[in-house]
Amino acid sequence: MNLEVEIAGIKLKNPVIAASGTFGFGREYSKLIDISEFGAICTKGITLKKRIGNPQPRLCEVYAGIINSVGLENPGVEAFVNEELPFLKGLDTKIIANINGFTKEEFVELTKILTSLVDMIEVNLSCPNVKEGGMVFGKDPKKVYEITKSVRNVASCPIIVKLTPNVTDITQLAVAAENAGADAISLINTVSAMAIDIETRKPLIKMVTGGLSGPAIKPIAVRMVYECFKKVRIPIIGMGGIMNYKDAIEFFIAGATAIQIGTVNFINPKAVCEIKEGIEAYLERKGFNSIKELVGNINI
Repeated sequence: MNLEVEIAGIKLKNPVIAASGTFGFGREYSKLIDISEFGAICTKGITLKKRIGNPQPRLCEVYAGIINSVGLENPGVEAFVNEELPFLKGLDTKIIANINGFTKEEFVELTKILTSLVDMIEVNLSCPNVKEGGMVFGKDPKKVYEITKSVRNVASCPIIVKLTPNVTDITQLAVAAENAGADAISLINTVSAMAIDIETRKPLIKMVTGGLSGPAIKPIAVRMVYECFKKVRIPIIGMGGIMNYKDAIEFFIAGATAIQIGTVNFINPKAVCEIKEGIEAYLERKGFNSIKELVGNINI
């Protein structure tokens, strides 16, 4: 069975990608699983300078998911290139660098540094955990266009733009990214959320609110992928609450070319293998020869 997919000329041996922020830079998981099982790894969010992230507590479990407010903790791009990238280069999988900036110029600078070193760049315009930049850019179609265009002008590798779900109409962002030259879009990032300890009457997250991920958001994500598929022609990488192969199949039918798995990695490090096997068995059972035949193949 052919599980290979192609995004902007980059061939992935299968459509399952490790989502940014849930897989670090792969070192810890490499002790538990064969990382080459992934079609690609999307790195933890990278900024120009080192960040220690938000204060604790910054993670809490809720019904059918988790709320996080990690705040882009990372070693900075220089340390990533010198210390983490050599490890990733030794793995038999594609590398997607997730970049985060607080100004347009920072996104451009990060792209210049990384564009020749990785297979693709994911421009994160949707992180809900940092007050400046991130979602502030990502909620405005004009800003999405402006930053995507600036990054596209200096990039030699394919550019994926990651979109926020915390808007009225995500398709406006998708169209803006496509018009600015994005090679693909990825969606959705986490949904803004909050939880309170009723005994102390304090928020469970120090920053008060955070981003909800996990199976609770999957129906929202599937709907948004479907809506964007009808509006853009570039590939869509779907994510949001994928826990098993059935969830993954929903995203393909809705219009995703590939998927990212995130929260599930925390509870089942072997999820990638199980999801891949399940996708393959489904395609065979339904008489499909490839993932491509399933993308957007919805009966309405």
